[in-house]
Amino acid sequence: MSQNPLSQWGRALDRDFFHQETEALARALLGTVLVHEAPEGVTAGRVVEVEMYRGVNDRAAHSYRGVPTERTHVMFGPPGYAYVYFIYGMHYCLNVVAAPDGVGEAILIRALEPVSGMELMAERRHMLWPMPPRLIRTLTNGPGKLAQALGVSKAQYGWPLWSPPLRFYVAESPLSKWAIREGPRINIGYAGEAAHYPWRFWIAGNPFVSRG
Repeated sequence: MSQNPLSQWGRALDRDFFHQETEALARALLGTVLVHEAPEGVTAGRVVEVEMYRGVNDRAAHSYRGVPTERTHVMFGPPGYAYVYFIYGMHYCLNVVAAPDGVGEAILIRALEPVSGMELMAERRHMLWPMPPRLIRTLTNGPGKLAQALGVSKAQYGWPLWSPPLRFYVAESPLSKWAIREGPRINIGYAGEAAHYPWRFWIAGNPFVSRG
């Protein structure tokens, strides 16, 4: 069977895609489509915003101290796996493990543009459907929102993201560097100097970005 089959969302990304430098991978994930084929239905969204976290060089990273824990061990594994964590006692967040085995870097998927399964997304988010077009962006314009909308929880911790039921597809040509904006990450004021690193990337002008 082909490692990167075609679908309605484009070409499935294979394992090799994730073996690139962390910033390059973060930028390359923009514009891809993340699909979850869950038993209750299929949901999909185009990645429009990400943040990267760079291990021992980044006070904002869960892997900053350089020692794997029960929570973070998958971050220190090979790239391309799902690192899912629980935050504020109410939200799951989905990250793509990056960098070589043992390094401890990851990319947070921060916002999606819904492309399929919006009714199921709304049901999972406890929102009424149908909804006005202007409110559709609220389904997935934040890391906790998109994880809930796609049905991602701790159950997906450690899943390979190049294989169903949770995987990425390339639906269009790579984005031009002019289409990508960068700036400081959000809600990491505790991280000292690292709070100012321009390690958040998003698609310019996309209304589904969590913040412009």
